Formats: sequence, structure tokens, C-alpha cells
Amino acid sequence: MTAVQAAGWTDPAALGYSAVFGGVLIGSIIPIVPTGAVVGAAAAISVSTGSMSLPLVLLLSVLGALLGDLVTFAFAHAGSSAAQRWVTGRQSPERLAAARAQFQRRGGVLIVIGRLMPAGRIPVLLAAGALEYPWRRLVPAAVLGCILWAIAYAVLGVLSGGLFDDPVVATLLAALLVLVVALVGSLVSAWRRRRRAGSGVAR
Repeated sequence: MTAVQAAGWTDPAALGYSAVFGGVLIGSIIPIVPTGAVVGAAAAISVSTGSMSLPLVLLLSVLGALLGDLVTFAFAHAGSSAAQRWVTGRQSPERLAAARAQFQRRGGVLIVIGRLMPAGRIPVLLAAGALEYPWRRLVPAAVLGCILWAIAYAVLGVLSGGLFDDPVVATLLAALLVLVVALVGSLVSAWRRRRRAGSGVAR
């Protein structure tokens, strides 16, 4: 029995699944791990080698992302002074009221979009928590956002794994595709912020 357990812990696939879940979970709480690259690389390996199950990679990615998002939201929702300062520090009462109203009207959409947009997840979750967005509305939106996010990055990995049989090349290409998508998303977000700022000045 002990030998079987030891073999399970040292099995490459088991270690890979642990790395996917742990990497996505940690990266979703503390943005030091490129979670999209983790999912893309695991999907590329699953397609190019067959040593990992793609559905299981997706499931673990969704679970890790969801737990990370819920922890981040709980941190702000619990009344963290840092989160409160982040949201309310330089905002007028009118802007805060408008933000609360926006979350009431389409908070679920904001949470889903925040999960999909590079660098958008943490600001949206912190704002939702600090503005006391209800758990019963957050959880379904977070689940949907995490599912769409995991599928999107897994597709990039599947594409790279389908192009190359070499798992190393497929993994590198998946990571490169993820970085390109993140860069494009960041540029689009920066352009939209500048456009909104310009519209505000024009008024």
C-alpha cells in the first residue's frame, strides 16, 4: 500500500495535476504566477503527449481559479482596511454611489469580464468586496468567469499542442500565445482608459 501511494505521489501526471491546481490557486490569490500560461502549458502537454487528461486539467484550473477568486473577494468583503482604502481613497461620495449602482445593475457581467481581462480580475473583486456585493450573486458569476477563462487558455494550449508533437515546443508556444493575448488585452485596456479620460477632459 505504501509503495502504491509513493508511486502515486511521484507519478508525473499526478505532479502535473498538482502543479496546475496549485499554480492557478496561488496565482489567483497573489499574482506572481502567470495562471493563463499554466493552463495553456498543461493543455499543450495533454494534447501532445497524452500523459494528462484535458478535462481534468480544465476542472482543476476552474477549481483553482474559483477558490482564488473567492479568497480575494472574501479579503475585501470582510472589511479589510487596505481594500477599503484602495476603493474609497481618492473617490468622491458621488463616484462611490455610482460604482455601487453599477455593481447592482450589472455586477455579474463586471465579474465575468474582470476574470477574462488581463489585470482586471483583482481590481474588480476588491471593488466588489469593498462595496459589499452579495455572495449569492458573486459565486455564479465567478463560476462562469472561471469556466470561460479556463476554456480560453486551454484552447491556446490545444492549438499549440496540435501543431507540434514535441511537448517542450508545444508548451513554449502555448506560453507565448498566452503572453501575446495578455499583451493585446493590456494594450486595449490602456487605450480604453485613455479614451475615457480624454472624454472626461473634453466635457
